[in-house]
Amino acid sequence: MFVIANFIIAVAYVLEYILWAYMWIIIARVIISWVNADPYNSIVRFVYNATEPVLDRVRRVVPVVAGGLDLSPLVVWIAIIFLQRFLVQTLYDLARSLH
Repeated sequence: MFVIANFIIAVAYVLEYILWAYMWIIIARVIISWVNADPYNSIVRFVYNATEPVLDRVRRVVPVVAGGLDLSPLVVWIAIIFLQRFLVQTLYDLARSLH
């Protein structure tokens, strides 16, 4: 049973880092939207391509509020925190119970 527990711990660990990295990509996207970044820059294109599919889905549900304020990065950021605190922690607890 310890093999399954170790596998679940490894999955939780990788998922935690993926969510952490994506949160920083979302933060970079917000900062890029505040400055006049070159849209042909490879880093800007990477950040845009990595975040736009998720942000577009959220924008369909959460409309842009008055004044053109886009709340979709905030919603995604909160969802990432929820996944880190609930899903990853649940995987860690499940693995501990299997030891």
